[in-house]
Amino acid sequence: MRVTGGALRGRRLRVPAGASVRPTSDRVREALFSSLGDVAGAAVLDLYAGSGALGIEALSRGAAVAWFVERAPRSLAALRGNVEALGLEAVSQIRRGEAGAALRQLDRQLREGAMLPDCASEREPSPRSALFELVFLDPPYESGEAGRALRLLADSAILSRSARVVVETGRRAPPPKLEAFDLTFERRYGDALITIFAPIAASRCDEGAQPEARSQR
Repeated sequence: MRVTGGALRGRRLRVPAGASVRPTSDRVREALFSSLGDVAGAAVLDLYAGSGALGIEALSRGAAVAWFVERAPRSLAALRGNVEALGLEAVSQIRRGEAGAALRQLDRQLREGAMLPDCASEREPSPRSALFELVFLDPPYESGEAGRALRLLADSAILSRSARVVVETGRRAPPPKLEAFDLTFERRYGDALITIFAPIAASRCDEGAQPEARSQR
């Protein structure tokens, strides 16, 4: 596997061994980022990160910061190795753990103001202060975890006004369509289905919006 575009184009990515590992192929990543267009300055959240290929691809193409969440030890080792080998430590945060727990923790921190930037600096995030503009969900195809993560995102405060949520699932198991999101893109690549959603609800920085008014579970 290699980075397909941007400053790190052509650099190799370490992939963890194991039959259960299913990294997004170079061809699909290249097509996906062509559809996404400009990601410069974005704060990225890469859930079920695996080797980190999606978040690293975004950083290569100009994203400001990427948060990676992964729980499998082999995948974590590959992810950390890739971030270090490519010199991305300063713009990366790696969290070990389950995606749902990480989303709940990030949401709680943002609601408490521990990570919330000023609205004027929403497009100038740092590894410790970010409203996410690009989220990748790439769980095991038949796990149903994509739907659970989407529902957590729908009830969270972590998405910016301009956020896009990219979901990769098996083509026979599309993600659920939720009222909180508009479906903006859907395409099959072999056995993979790429779906992109945009949030409908106002962000925390919208005029008149208050964190307390957002739905909580």
